[in-house]
Amino acid sequence: MKLQGKTALVTGGATGIGYGIAKALAAEGCRVAISGRREEVLKSAAAEWTGQPAMIYRACDVADRAGVDELFDWATKQLGRIDILVNSAGTNIKNRSMAEMRPEQFDEVMAANSTGIYNCMYAVLPQMKQRQDGIIINISSISGKRAFAIGGIAYVASKFAMSGMSAAIANEVNKSGVRVTTIYPGEVDTPILEKRPKEVSAEQRALILKPEDFSDIVVAICCLPKRAHVPELILKPTHQDYQ
Repeated sequence: MKLQGKTALVTGGATGIGYGIAKALAAEGCRVAISGRREEVLKSAAAEWTGQPAMIYRACDVADRAGVDELFDWATKQLGRIDILVNSAGTNIKNRSMAEMRPEQFDEVMAANSTGIYNCMYAVLPQMKQRQDGIIINISSISGKRAFAIGGIAYVASKFAMSGMSAAIANEVNKSGVRVTTIYPGEVDTPILEKRPKEVSAEQRALILKPEDFSDIVVAICCLPKRAHVPELILKPTHQDYQ
């Protein structure tokens, strides 16, 4: 097993890309903790994984800084340390235009998608820097590279903020042996599609990426020698335009 002896915490880890990554890491021998806002969904996801080591879980809203601190204290005690942090928690809203969106909805998306990522990185970096080792993988979106209308105003703003923050922090901590990678997915068949303004057809779902499409890539990033760093990676459906 490529990651035997390693540990990981995956936020947004009970569904979608996060759960796909959590299972891929666990399949390679990594001890994995998953987190998300809904405890019943976390419990079900952890129970679905029948391999060894077992998957553990704890509910947390990444926008709640005190809750994040408690999450990382718990994960560190349970796992011994956190070698890998995957930030996959995120959200969007249905009314995505400037005209339709309410200011409090903008705040909600920014809190989950950018401030939440900051909270998690802030919580884990001290132990990684002390060990001179650690990997952080932030799941962004191609909406963090291009202002696609499909993402909406708040989502685009939050993902651009995540992208800039990730790059800046990566440059700050690289001398400490900590590596930060930002992954920019195109369209993926995950529960967040339920928040699209218009229903996504079965035909469209068949064409777009699946959560498991990220498994091998993330495992490969985590297996690179300490001297090697992947700052950014874009993965999109073949049919989806990227300009």
